[in-house]
Amino acid sequence: MNPDFNNFLSPFSWRYGSSEMRVLFSEKYKRTQWRKIWYALALSQYEYGLISKSELNNIKKFSSSSSVNIPRSLAIEKKIRHDLMSEIKTFSTQAKKGGGKIHLGATSMDIEDNADMLIIREALTIILEKTVDCMDLLSKKIKSYNNTVCMGWTHIQPAEPTTLGYRFSLYTQDLFLDIKNIEFILENFAFGKGIKGAVGTSASYQRLLGKNPQNLENMVMKKLNLKSFLISSQTYPRKVDFLILSALSSLAQSLHKFSIDFRILQSPPFGEFKEPRTKYQVGSSAMPFKRNPMMSERISSLTRYISSFLSVAHSNAANSILERTLDDSANRRIIIPESFLALDECLIIYSKILSGMEISKININKNLNAYGPFALIEPLMMDLSKQGKNRQSLHEEFRKISLKAWDEVELGNPNPLFELISKNKNLSKFSFDIENLSDYSKHIGNAPERALLLQKSISSILKKYKNRPKRISEPSY
Repeated sequence: MNPDFNNFLSPFSWRYGSSEMRVLFSEKYKRTQWRKIWYALALSQYEYGLISKSELNNIKKFSSSSSVNIPRSLAIEKKIRHDLMSEIKTFSTQAKKGGGKIHLGATSMDIEDNADMLIIREALTIILEKTVDCMDLLSKKIKSYNNTVCMGWTHIQPAEPTTLGYRFSLYTQDLFLDIKNIEFILENFAFGKGIKGAVGTSASYQRLLGKNPQNLENMVMKKLNLKSFLISSQTYPRKVDFLILSALSSLAQSLHKFSIDFRILQSPPFGEFKEPRTKYQVGSSAMPFKRNPMMSERISSLTRYISSFLSVAHSNAANSILERTLDDSANRRIIIPESFLALDECLIIYSKILSGMEISKININKNLNAYGPFALIEPLMMDLSKQGKNRQSLHEEFRKISLKAWDEVELGNPNPLFELISKNKNLSKFSFDIENLSDYSKHIGNAPERALLLQKSISSILKKYKNRPKRISEPSY
């Protein structure tokens, strides 16, 4: 693409998203799908004797993408103010013999809605397969770092140790749920309108055929390899758009969770992760030393944008008055393609981060050594409670000791918690082995086992999509 930088350009037309996703939502591809549907309709009507062989062949000749003439169609649209009718006129002018039979019995949404869903299904498949790519990368991280003990954080404050593999398993489980959700959408909801006419009753087709037109619809949709809803108005149910964008928003939510975590752990006070960067990458125009989390910040930014479209899709469905209104048309041209393009870009970045991220075991251990000792207060309290000691009194005593130890850690000194516990006169009378408890790296429960169980459970997904296309993409910018 050679963008015209003298005019406003959507960032999705050149900056964000992959070329394969941009092609799907291009004007040319959409109009190609329209022609594909018109030919499928004509072919089915030919079988009913409504169109001659020569008319059908003439329609077929101009039904491919090479015949799409957007400048001609736009010139007609400027005059008649109807995009689909302008394409019909362009098509019929090209197919002079069969042109008079194009769109026979159809309403605009018999063509547009089915075309939209054909495109959406392709786009969902790309998103699904790229999500599997990311889950595969996360699975490898689980295996590599399953026994790497690190500090766990709650409220962005040190809590108890976990393993890096277990943390990666949290992100993996999110993607697993999103994959299942998208699969469910594809199997159960991503259906076209079918061939049902102006208000969904198929009255025009029944008039043409003189009998129940259901078989005609079945023939057309089989040729398109697209299921249809039993019941439609002039459009397929706009609730479907909401369900699809809900699935995309859910995936965006998962990616945002990772990106915000990554941004925090990349900050120098944590210093456990680093984004990959190119040799000449600039972090700041003013501060040359900066290594900003630009990639994960882009994920945060775009996923936030994706989630905003959900309310629009909700309103479209809720305000779809009677058999149809047109007040969803303009915004659907935006919210559907941009949701897919934004998410596509985020998945490209996510895979790039996972493939090239740097993990600092030095800083992981530094944080663990500084804050890990606090985690042993809990098992110590449990051990003493089993000896019959008052849990509440113990909690207060350990709280006081912990605060003193915390003050020392904040000053940059080694954590003195064990020493303070050993010297505490209120605790010294109790029987416990502080030395045996001092290995806080063992206070991780069954995290490694659980992480490996998750890794095993997702193997069926990875196997199912093992022949998916290899999409190696760089973030656009």
